[in-house]
Amino acid sequence: MTSEAPHHVPVARFAQQYWAQSRRPLSSLVFITPLLIAYELGVLVFGVQNGADAWMRRLLDLVGFGQHFLVPILTICCLLAWHYLTREPWRVSRGLLWGMAVECVLLALCLRMLFQLQSVFLQTVGRSVDLGISGIIGSAIGYLGAGIYEELLFRLILLSLISWGLKRTGVKPTPSVVFAVLLSSFVFSSAHYIGTHGDTLEWFSFSFRFFAGVFFAILFIYRGFGIAAGTHAGYDILVGVL
Repeated sequence: MTSEAPHHVPVARFAQQYWAQSRRPLSSLVFITPLLIAYELGVLVFGVQNGADAWMRRLLDLVGFGQHFLVPILTICCLLAWHYLTREPWRVSRGLLWGMAVECVLLALCLRMLFQLQSVFLQTVGRSVDLGISGIIGSAIGYLGAGIYEELLFRLILLSLISWGLKRTGVKPTPSVVFAVLLSSFVFSSAHYIGTHGDTLEWFSFSFRFFAGVFFAILFIYRGFGIAAGTHAGYDILVGVL
């Protein structure tokens, strides 16, 4: 006598496949490409620019590489090289991208709720600003850049370098990753208060940005670059525009 396979097996297999495939660098690249194009066109049309993007461009200018599209090209090359090293298949399904979009929205809503809980706990009220249509578009474009380039700078580059450096000095993998998450999150939060356009340092905003950095770092480690970048952009738009 043979028994039928449980109905939950196909669902579990689909979830397992989605979990693995959505973490691939190629999936991340395809997923963020529309956001990257929209941001770079917005920089040219509206003149808005994310801080992390500006810092990387300034660093490249110092070494003689001032081409406007060099940063997005390097971003694409990093993800392609990363995917090549994984030896994973070079294909991405459309359904996977829709799933990633839904996941990013849900995760952004979760972070938004955490922000509200912290606001209630510390009795802090968020500020509401009427931006106007052009301001809304410009802000949304800037938030797309924040999602991509802040995750590139603080998670893909900084977190990975700190973790790799600690492992090279003999630190065990788990402590090195934990320290890299905490340090990169501290730098991520601190960066928002640097420069003439930096925010005024406040305990509420600094602490939330630190915990948000930890949140994005965990997403980067377990869910990949695309989910972290999409969630970051989605959260910023939820808070700053909607």
